[in-house]
Amino acid sequence: MTKDELHAAALALPGATMNVQWGDDHIYKVAGKIFAGCDGGYTNLTVKATEIGFEALTAGGRATPSRYTGKHGWITFADLAALDPAEVRGWLAISHQLVAAKLTKAQRKELGLIA
Repeated sequence: MTKDELHAAALALPGATMNVQWGDDHIYKVAGKIFAGCDGGYTNLTVKATEIGFEALTAGGRATPSRYTGKHGWITFADLAALDPAEVRGWLAISHQLVAAKLTKAQRKELGLIA
C-alpha cells in the first residue's frame, strides 16, 4: 500500500483526522483518540486489533506487538509497501471501530456513528 492510499483510506473513515506529532509520525485519530499511525516515511503502520486479529497476525509473523502498547492490542506492520491495500483498509476500519466504540455516546452521535 502506498502513503497516498493509506492517507486516503484513513481519512475516509467517519470523523478521522491526521496530525504530525512525536517528531514526524503521522497519527490518525477519531475524536482525538489514536486509531492508526505511521512513521514519517510511511514505512510502517500501527493499528489496534481485535484479540483474535492480534493473535493471528502476531503468531503468523505478519505483525509484531507494538512497542509500549502491544499489551493493549496494538500491532505494527514493518513494511507498509508490501501490504495488500484491501487488507490495510480493513485493519484501519477495525481499529477505527475499536477506538470509536470507547467514545461517549454524544461523541459517537456527533460523528454520525450512531443515530
